[in-house]
Amino acid sequence: MTDAHVESRLRVSTDDLAELIKDFGLGEVTEWRHLAEGLMNVNWRLDTLAGTFALKRVTDVPLDRLRRNLAVLPTLAEAGVPVVAPLETPSGSVVVEVGGSVYCLFPWAPGAHVRGVGLPRAQVRRLGAELAKLHLALGSAAGTEVLPAVPDTVTAEVVTLEGAAEKADRLASAARNRGAGESFDVVSLDALATRRVLLTKYAPLRPEGNVPAGPHGWTHGDFQYRNLLWSGGELAAVLDWDRLGVRPYAEEVVRTAQVQFGVEGVFDLERVVAFVSGYRSVVPLEPAELLDAARRLWWKRMTDFWQLEFHYDRQDHSCDELFIADEALLHWWTERLDEVEQAFTGAS
Repeated sequence: MTDAHVESRLRVSTDDLAELIKDFGLGEVTEWRHLAEGLMNVNWRLDTLAGTFALKRVTDVPLDRLRRNLAVLPTLAEAGVPVVAPLETPSGSVVVEVGGSVYCLFPWAPGAHVRGVGLPRAQVRRLGAELAKLHLALGSAAGTEVLPAVPDTVTAEVVTLEGAAEKADRLASAARNRGAGESFDVVSLDALATRRVLLTKYAPLRPEGNVPAGPHGWTHGDFQYRNLLWSGGELAAVLDWDRLGVRPYAEEVVRTAQVQFGVEGVFDLERVVAFVSGYRSVVPLEPAELLDAARRLWWKRMTDFWQLEFHYDRQDHSCDELFIADEALLHWWTERLDEVEQAFTGAS
């Protein structure tokens, strides 16, 4: 569960840090600092006499799933996927539980996080191809001691108009009753009222059925710039494997493109085209499969309010700015639905 107060999320007590240093055999730590890039989990850079490391506190993944996901990384590294495998304690564990929290440690990976619009088009296309290669590598590991076999079908619930409206009304009530009348409360109430109008207007475009189109398999789950490091024009590392899971491949392609290239309330459609083209050069998804995934993600964004649930249900305000940015993109996307879907499918 996310901590109630952001400040508490960023701290490690002196005693806990000393225990982690001991458990991982790091020796003396000369400097350590919080890394601001993460949203859910909390990360620090540790400079020690033994080298530089990334320490991660995992807050929203069950321990058994975390161990399974981390165990995949050496296999992916052998397949040529740029990953950073976790370090083991002297007892052979890749996770340490200290002070009621779970931690893992990685060698420091140099490189920079680059938002999609900061990548030249050639690198954007290469990024699409890298995602496809990652899917193939995960597919090769499925059904082995590393990953379970892929089920024959996957389903994804398509939220009903009634369900979305009920959630919007509940959050609006929370904003009025629990909000402090601050600017974010005003923005939230306005956004929720507008979303109710959009939901009614566009309900006929709700995707049909709970079985997405196209092939599925093991996917990263959060393949986007916060979890990617670039160095010398090449993808240097794919980080944060907490959400490894079985999904439609087209779903991850479309979601990645949305997070990477949906910036400041608009899509960079030229880069969307380049990214999807790069992916399809390795894994030939059909236009209809990408269209289905794009429509499903659009409706999911139309009916989802997770940042507001963090704010009002958990009293966690760390994703407030993300809500404002995503709301702007949703409106732009909705007004140009055909144009955006054409970019994903390669149609002219």
